[in-house]
Amino acid sequence: MRLAVIGGGVVGVSTAYYLAEAGHEVALFERYGNVAQEASFGNLDLMGPSGLRLWATPGAPSRIFSMLFRPESPLAFSARFEPAMWRWLKRSMSESALSRFKQNQQRLYRLASYSQELMQHLVQTRELDFQQRNSMMIMFRTARELEMAHPYMELLGEFGSRNELLDPEAARLLEPALSTETPFHSALHVPDDWAGNCPLFVRQLKTLSQDLGVEFHFNSEIQAIRPELGGTTLQLEGRNVDVDAVVIAAGSDSVRLLKTMGISLPIYPVKVYSASMAIQEFELAPQTSLFDDTYRVGLTRLGKRIRIAGCAELGSSNLDLHHKAVNTLVKVADDWFPNAANYRAASFWCAPTAMLPEGVPLIGPTRFSNVFVNTGHGSAAWALAAGSGKLMADIITGLRTEIDTDGLTLTRYGDRMR
Repeated sequence: MRLAVIGGGVVGVSTAYYLAEAGHEVALFERYGNVAQEASFGNLDLMGPSGLRLWATPGAPSRIFSMLFRPESPLAFSARFEPAMWRWLKRSMSESALSRFKQNQQRLYRLASYSQELMQHLVQTRELDFQQRNSMMIMFRTARELEMAHPYMELLGEFGSRNELLDPEAARLLEPALSTETPFHSALHVPDDWAGNCPLFVRQLKTLSQDLGVEFHFNSEIQAIRPELGGTTLQLEGRNVDVDAVVIAAGSDSVRLLKTMGISLPIYPVKVYSASMAIQEFELAPQTSLFDDTYRVGLTRLGKRIRIAGCAELGSSNLDLHHKAVNTLVKVADDWFPNAANYRAASFWCAPTAMLPEGVPLIGPTRFSNVFVNTGHGSAAWALAAGSGKLMADIITGLRTEIDTDGLTLTRYGDRMR
């Protein structure tokens, strides 16, 4: 089959790779000049299944909103009166009910575990090096935060995740560079979770995909998609491209493309943040990746640099940096590793990412037999990309998928959304 993939981020390139590996003729279209130029450029570097934390967890609405008026907060607002934003936020917060949270976390873990297995296979067979490292800790600053994380930790036990709750003394033995000036209650050590450089991986996977025959078309923005009997037409500026089928893996731009076919999904473009800086004092820099549960910020050492990523901004349609998000990233880094780098001099970055209320992506066919979606991964795209790409390839090829797709396809919204 002649297939098109729209989107050159980690999900799109992973999809193209696995489709080509399955024997399809694949062309990838990207509106920017290279791969990994938007959300994948500064995505959260944590990529293990156990460290993935949904935004909508039991108790999260009250906790997050109680922090909105502080100088640092995991969530920032730019448009207080945007109806679409408030509708999406209301729907997202409804997913924090315990039963909904458990269902969503199970689906996320299933896909992330599968993705990690595929990544391990890629590393072993393709000898990839994208500055990956094992071991991460989730930091709980207070006893209340640990208590609120109990539903999540109980699920990890059910999933068979290898982890250990550490007191501050044990945590500092594991990570000696942790600041002694920042008090905290405990840390959950997850030794098998990975972290790595997402854009570096995407560039390497692009090369592997080209070796399999994938064509990359950059600076090629799709204007509209026209499903037809026996094929699909992609409308670009000045030309049309005919393919047998298309996969929409365009992140936040997926909404616009789907609307050209009358398909509406509850995706909202949430702006996410990251910062990167050179290490100045290597003995004071982290060896273990961290996730700050209070501020929902991850911190990872990548070679000779430190990357901080997290925070979410709602209601913004531009790429201006929100002062609260910047302050939050700097605070988290200063709290845990204050002398490792000059965080105020960091390169700060932001971009929109496609978020669904449940925090679980959509992978599979639409009501059009030749149009597929692989979108809505949000800040977890790096952790879910390989599994999502392989699932998509198996579905299109007509193979039995290696994991259960329950809750991962558009059927979870019923026929109305398809």
